Amino acid sequence: MKIGLVWGYWPAQPPKDFVEITQEAEKVGFNSVWTAESWGSDAFTPLTWLAAHTSTIKLGTGVVQLSARTPVATAMAAMTLDHLSNGRVILGLGVSGPQVVEGWYGRPSNKPLARTREYIDIVRKALLREGPLENDGEFYPMPYRGEGSVGLGKPLKIMTHPLRSEIPIYLGAEGPKNVTQTAEIADGWLPLYYSPFRQDVYADQLAAAKEGFGISSLVTFNVTDDVATGLWPVKATLGFYIGGMGAKGQNYHTKLMARMGFEEEAYKIQDLFFAGKREEAIAAVPDDFADEISLVGPASRIKERLEHWRNSPITELLISARSPAALRQAAELVNG
Repeated sequence: MKIGLVWGYWPAQPPKDFVEITQEAEKVGFNSVWTAESWGSDAFTPLTWLAAHTSTIKLGTGVVQLSARTPVATAMAAMTLDHLSNGRVILGLGVSGPQVVEGWYGRPSNKPLARTREYIDIVRKALLREGPLENDGEFYPMPYRGEGSVGLGKPLKIMTHPLRSEIPIYLGAEGPKNVTQTAEIADGWLPLYYSPFRQDVYADQLAAAKEGFGISSLVTFNVTDDVATGLWPVKATLGFYIGGMGAKGQNYHTKLMARMGFEEEAYKIQDLFFAGKREEAIAAVPDDFADEISLVGPASRIKERLEHWRNSPITELLISARSPAALRQAAELVNG
């Protein structure tokens, strides 16, 4: 079992001790560090800054949003950072929800599965550099010959030779069809929340995963004597994602919680959130659900529950420790 550090995307301001904490994570044996993006900070810029101040820790985007860049723009950014970091990049991609895709990026949100497949195919072809790149797909035609074209576009081959022609590609996916496709076409999966106590939820969808397929799961890690209090931040995050991170009927997080055996509770949380009762929505998140997807409690309890994660398909736990002491404690428990 490996362990990674998650920074996510920035809120109102950049996090403090961003570089120093990442350097400490590298020092105590963390395998990777991950940045994200939504509608604020981007994923590649802070990751590049971290690359310049580290030497061995892997650099993951968790995730880069498909609608933020064309496939070749993503391939160029990943290839450039892979050179600068001496081959440490993991390219994590995700479609995001329609509110962000259409509201922030101004792009259509239809056919996410087909769009993802075509996107990854172009990224891989660009990095392989086997010849001028052409694509006659539905979403990213290359060269472009549609409305507004002047007709002068021609197939091009990426100018810079990639350090690695096969940069690992992970996908953030939640829906059953999306996870099934991820196991088929990607090198790894980034689940938003996973329960080692309910492995059957994803068992069929992961059946086609190739050997070496990685699963890096986001996990709240909190060593504390008060389990109930320690779970409150988990419940607060779940309340926001399940309740309000998406429109009613189009919230992947709500649907996932329902599939994991908490259907009544999931839609109650959403109803409360949309009614403006955010504190009640958070309180409605079952402790059992929050506990299953987290590692919270005394060190002895976390060590015991880690065995359930080790006996699952998860290959890496991604945590958001923010102090040297917390990093060392997590590394000691996970790495032994």
